[in-house]
Amino acid sequence: MKMIITIIKDNDTDALTKALTSDGFRVTTIASTGGFLRSGVSTLLCGVEDEQVKKAIDVIHKVFPPHPETPEKRCTLFVINVADSQHF
Repeated sequence: MKMIITIIKDNDTDALTKALTSDGFRVTTIASTGGFLRSGVSTLLCGVEDEQVKKAIDVIHKVFPPHPETPEKRCTLFVINVADSQHF
């Protein structure tokens, strides 16, 4: 299992959350603050099975397509191994 951690601007949260949930992924959103100007950002947590990582990242890329002419970062993404997962 993997944990996908995505850090995005607050105004992009709704679009990404809707895109992921409509594709069957569960998402937890945490409001956070970061960056030089202490702007509002959101941290999205999405636990996925190993074989679903590529599909989830593809969904994220659809919301944040790369723009080589724009140096602004709109999304920071981490994929982390999950050692243990328990559901109650």
